[in-house]
Amino acid sequence: MKKFRRAGKAEWGYIGHLIQSVIELSGQRCTHSFVSSHQMGIKRYTEEFAGKPLVIEFGRLANLANGSVYVQYGNTAVLVTAVMSSSVRAGIDYMPLSVDYEERYYAAGKIKGSKWIKREGRPSDEAILSGRLIDRSLRPRFDHRIRNDMQIVATVLSFDGQNDPDMPALFGASLALMTSDIPFNGPVASTRVTRVNGKLIFNPTYEERGAGDFDIVVAGTSNRINMIEAGASITPERDVTEAIAAGFNEFQKLINLQKKIVNEMKPVKRQLVFAEEDKDLKKAVDTFLEPRLEKAIYTKIKQEYVEGVAKARKEMMEHLKEAYKDSDGLDKKLKEAEHLFEEEINDIVHRNVLASEKRPDFRKIDELRDLSADTNVLPHSHGSGLFQRGTTQVLSILTLAAPGMEQWIETMEINLTKKRFMHHYSFPPYSVGETGRMGGAGRRDIGHGALAERALLPVIPSKDEFPYTIRMVSETLASNGSSSMASVCGSSLAMMDGGVPIKSAVAGIAMGVMFDQKGEKYKILTDIQGPEDHHGDMDFKVAGTKDGITAMQMDVKVEGITEEVLEKALLQAKQARLQILETMDAKISEPRPDLSPLAPRVKTLKINPEKIGAVIGKGGETINKIIDETGAQIDIEDDGSVFITCVSADGMDKAIKMIEELTYEANPGDEFDGKVSRLLEFGAMVEYLPGREGLVHVSEISSERIRRPSDVLKLGQSVHIRVKNIDEYGRINLTMKK
Repeated sequence: MKKFRRAGKAEWGYIGHLIQSVIELSGQRCTHSFVSSHQMGIKRYTEEFAGKPLVIEFGRLANLANGSVYVQYGNTAVLVTAVMSSSVRAGIDYMPLSVDYEERYYAAGKIKGSKWIKREGRPSDEAILSGRLIDRSLRPRFDHRIRNDMQIVATVLSFDGQNDPDMPALFGASLALMTSDIPFNGPVASTRVTRVNGKLIFNPTYEERGAGDFDIVVAGTSNRINMIEAGASITPERDVTEAIAAGFNEFQKLINLQKKIVNEMKPVKRQLVFAEEDKDLKKAVDTFLEPRLEKAIYTKIKQEYVEGVAKARKEMMEHLKEAYKDSDGLDKKLKEAEHLFEEEINDIVHRNVLASEKRPDFRKIDELRDLSADTNVLPHSHGSGLFQRGTTQVLSILTLAAPGMEQWIETMEINLTKKRFMHHYSFPPYSVGETGRMGGAGRRDIGHGALAERALLPVIPSKDEFPYTIRMVSETLASNGSSSMASVCGSSLAMMDGGVPIKSAVAGIAMGVMFDQKGEKYKILTDIQGPEDHHGDMDFKVAGTKDGITAMQMDVKVEGITEEVLEKALLQAKQARLQILETMDAKISEPRPDLSPLAPRVKTLKINPEKIGAVIGKGGETINKIIDETGAQIDIEDDGSVFITCVSADGMDKAIKMIEELTYEANPGDEFDGKVSRLLEFGAMVEYLPGREGLVHVSEISSERIRRPSDVLKLGQSVHIRVKNIDEYGRINLTMKK
């Protein structure tokens, strides 16, 4: 017999607290004599943000992490943990931070739909994008000299179908770091903004987001905006700026709440020891590089830049090896010299832009690189576009397919749904002159592809207007700054080349900024590339049409930017976008009137939903027969919409005829050539369409008197008939009389 031990007093207190917390979280109130939260070391805060309850709890879950917090917004709940390794990872020259966003199907009360796999597997694209959203907001606020592994994990525990978990997850990530012993220069907070019927809504529901003019996530600190992710329905720059400014003001409540919690909890931060700068080494590096590095950086040709910088680095290392050959810790000095080398490039680029607006390729600060656009570049495709800006070159290819080729999506947040427009981005290693792993899409590829897809989605025609599944693939052939925005341009060209009736051409541009050390003086740069991208303080991608913005994405390496910088950057980006659109329009100004002859054709029929069964047939027998005989693909929706896709015109016509025959609804006066299928005493049954019969009464066979139908008719005989009437039971009465 299994033995059960009695729980101790402390355990009963813990169990009681769990019960009490569950009751409180469900909105019920009850009085119990269990141990209080304060006695158990559990801290709980309840606030309201954007009109919804916000619950924050520490000390109950995941207490072995350096920092952990349970955040509930509405009835969506996320557990966020932050962990830093106790030791430095040797041999790296970057800050090893990773952010993982974990969706759990149980959070939405669902079991994964796959027949064979029920456990969560690799993260969905949506989860990867949410993780990147958090990472991009937090990363600038760390000391980048940290070499301890750091990992932030946001696990969605509960999802109410209304409130997106990514917002409480980002807030929780900042709060977990702030209340841990991990050094972090926060707090950081965010909010999502949309506009419905002229009114701004913060942290909207999914329904409100779907009805809004834009969907903007803005994050930052108490002083600066440091991350933007946005999709918009061709919205003017001024409206976007106002929405971002309003979102920044709104999340200050979350910034102040974090400060209040930190002041109460008083976490003790870990003291990390960083090597002091070797002033003699820095002087030696600066002296050696001064006449060489600037010459290497300033060139219009990327390959010259790459080779010149590599040569300067190699010569510097050889010089230092000789200069410090008798010194202890030579390897350490050489490693530090690598870091100083990058700092020197950073200093040179910043200094020259701020002092004299001198850019590495000698352009003006608002000047684009050389542009070119081309279409119909592949001999056997549904549509193709080649876009080049400077040495960044992207080839975009269009594929059109039947409506049934839509992508099925099911995630924790999304019930089984279909997606008819897709943009996929590819970034092979040869595009930057390197070797590397080929294979599936990485997080960067997914992020860039999603950004371009978001930028193009507002101009995609509706399914009623253009009932195709549309897939765009952008192949990055050469990259030297903002291949994602080049993908937008290339895809726009390819769709117009393929005859997709998009509402307008879309173009994109990457903007940058250089701040002085105080963050006061700055210069905004148009079309950043090379060292401006790598060493600049902001990467701000803006896509749109001539009338407004369709997508934005901003990351920074400093604390952030002000509303003033944002507004100026958007206006400068608009000038560049209009110039790019002019170049694209010069090649193709509107979608071609016809699809490529290689593309399948889609015709739409509307049938009575009650006739769907007749088209499908028993076990799919009828529809499969049509497909086999015509080569067409047939998709039927519940409302009676029938989409017929076929490359062959003859196959299309035959499939349409077969379906029309199956779904025909007789009307008095319609005439057919049919065959006698049965002979009865009082008349003959005539099959006037495949599987469709009507009765010709003996009195309707001829104008002359006939005793029996068999006197003048035979089985299988061809006869011409007309629909006389349809009785109250839906039976078809025919006549052979002229």
